[in-house]
Amino acid sequence: MIRVIIAEDHNLVRQGIRALLEKSGEVQVVAEAATGEEAVQLTEKEKPDVVVMDLAMPRLDGAQASERILSLSLPTQIIILSMHSDTTMVQQLLRRGVKGYLLKDAVTEELMLAVRSVSQGKIFLSPTISDSVMSLLISPPSSRAETAVDLLTAREREVLQLVSEGHTNSAIADILSISVKTVEKHRANLMTKLEVNDLASLIRESIRRGLIILGE
Repeated sequence: MIRVIIAEDHNLVRQGIRALLEKSGEVQVVAEAATGEEAVQLTEKEKPDVVVMDLAMPRLDGAQASERILSLSLPTQIIILSMHSDTTMVQQLLRRGVKGYLLKDAVTEELMLAVRSVSQGKIFLSPTISDSVMSLLISPPSSRAETAVDLLTAREREVLQLVSEGHTNSAIADILSISVKTVEKHRANLMTKLEVNDLASLIRESIRRGLIILGE
């Protein structure tokens, strides 16, 4: 049996994914998570074979949660679910160690195939994005977007995501258990690295470069 954790903030969607997986008879869903933080905690505890991770979630988005999970050095593979087909985002996730990326409109047909593949260490991408992503992966990194994401630290990406969700500096400090002064420093660093001077420009530029995930 393939042991799976489902990380998705919408309960009905979670239940639908669970039903699809368990119907196969090949999967045991060992836990469900409603936030990125919970996904990291449950993965560390359960050590599943596969995590099926929604890209847009509160607190930690799917990209940030995946990065934390991969840093645990567990034998766990990750499949990202998303409405977005942006190839730069997919490329960044694959380079960090994510093994699967599925578009939500194709989940019914492709989810079990993806779980089987990534549990064996293989890469699985929705066919509609596979060719364009693979061509990017074999090309040398040169775009401004790639340079930007490589410049940002993991903490800066967390702060950026929370800023994009409308949280105040004080709220971000509470969520990340850091000081308000540290949040302000991270925001200043983000402005410098992304070459912007105000919050609206920071959000626009971050969206353009695929650095933040908007709600789905």
